[in-house]
Amino acid sequence: MQQTTNTILMVRPSSFRMNEQTAVNNYYQQELTNMLPAAVNAKAQQEFDAFVQELKAKGINVIVVNDTEKPNTPDALFPNNWVSFHENGDVAIYPMFAENRRLEKREDVLEVLEEKGFEISNVIDYSEAEEEGVFLEGTGSMILDRQNRKAYCALSPRADEELFIEFCEDFEFTPVIFTANQTVLGSREAIYHTNVMMCIAETFAIVCLNTIDDKKEKKNLLKHLKSDGKEVITISEKQVTQFAGNMLQVKGTSNEHYLVMSTSAYESLTQEQVKKIEKHNLIIHSSLKTIETCGGGSARCMMAEVFLPKL
Repeated sequence: MQQTTNTILMVRPSSFRMNEQTAVNNYYQQELTNMLPAAVNAKAQQEFDAFVQELKAKGINVIVVNDTEKPNTPDALFPNNWVSFHENGDVAIYPMFAENRRLEKREDVLEVLEEKGFEISNVIDYSEAEEEGVFLEGTGSMILDRQNRKAYCALSPRADEELFIEFCEDFEFTPVIFTANQTVLGSREAIYHTNVMMCIAETFAIVCLNTIDDKKEKKNLLKHLKSDGKEVITISEKQVTQFAGNMLQVKGTSNEHYLVMSTSAYESLTQEQVKKIEKHNLIIHSSLKTIETCGGGSARCMMAEVFLPKL
């Protein structure tokens, strides 16, 4: 099993804005009141295109699908929440918290991958859980260690424990469950997605341990990472707000490994943290300021990894 892939799927936005339905529990989102909606979308498209160019320049295979004008899906550029692709040809479709995000799920996206020679043998769709008010937002809610068959999940309104365990049984992952909080206006609130406070690469993991208030849970998490031989690089809660946990390791030309992040994440890192990361792989960063401010998501959220077998 591979932990990193050379192929990622990305969705170019067509109606990007601050999604009022996700802002209720995503504390990173802000309205850009000094910009007209069309200007916000145009700026997000510019950031998206520059990011794709940056990745392609390093030999990463980026499959870009355009968002549709209708229905209106402001968060369509974060496809990793509704779909994940697996080495055995399985595809998982996930139940989404915000009603307007459920409209992002598109059959034609799977058809695009098949046209490009990827094999889809089985689609496991958990969407029905939405009717019960139960959610699990893909590789936003879960961090998959595909090599060691472990899945890490910080429980939140968008990550249901029972459904997470069901996913782990279906896909043969060992569940590692904890709660991660951040301080919002003086109180501890659940972090909406695990992938803003944690990233797992082949030989290391980046994690904000300060978000895990329960000592036993923290100890258990560290035990799993260390027993799998991962160097643990810790980040602060302040760095989490700069999206320093929202990173993804990918493969470029001739199997070169890169850790992909936004420029704000990169600039929040200390020299020592950068040095630790660069021991394992090179860094790619791109400015995603508008996307981060309005969308409350960053580089990792924009990339859905494709592990499907080639026909």
